[in-house]
Amino acid sequence: MSILAIDPGPEQSGWCYLERGRVLASGVAPNELMLNQVRGEWYSNVDTVAIEMIASYGMAVGREVFETCVWIGRFQQAWGNPDAVRLIYRRDVKLHLCGNAKAKDANIRQALLDLLGPQGTKKAPGPTYGVKSHAWAALGVAVTVAGITPENCRRVA
Repeated sequence: MSILAIDPGPEQSGWCYLERGRVLASGVAPNELMLNQVRGEWYSNVDTVAIEMIASYGMAVGREVFETCVWIGRFQQAWGNPDAVRLIYRRDVKLHLCGNAKAKDANIRQALLDLLGPQGTKKAPGPTYGVKSHAWAALGVAVTVAGITPENCRRVA
């Protein structure tokens, strides 16, 4: 299964392309460029698009949150089958990777490193080499959608 996962933002978004449990590419891109990626202009053989969804916790939010919501909708609509796009809440990623809804970004990053392997170096790249910034959140979404756990991590690859 190949997954294009997106951590949306108001101006740019983190993304990760995961295939059979392996990170093939990741990065942070301006949202207009992400629209082209979702349309398949970069990855035409993607099986699933998964986007981190905004959740309301009763707190006041600002302009950036609403702009991010608009981009989520645009990304979803850009996919050939908008109803098939998986909208994944951050809480579900935290529970899947850490078993705790109070996990922080650092906990998620460490869980991903423990699960998939270290970043490595330029000379000896590891399984998560090149993943940085908001692409870590996108990788968390992809791993959650793929259902990769410590028990099945080696069998996925």
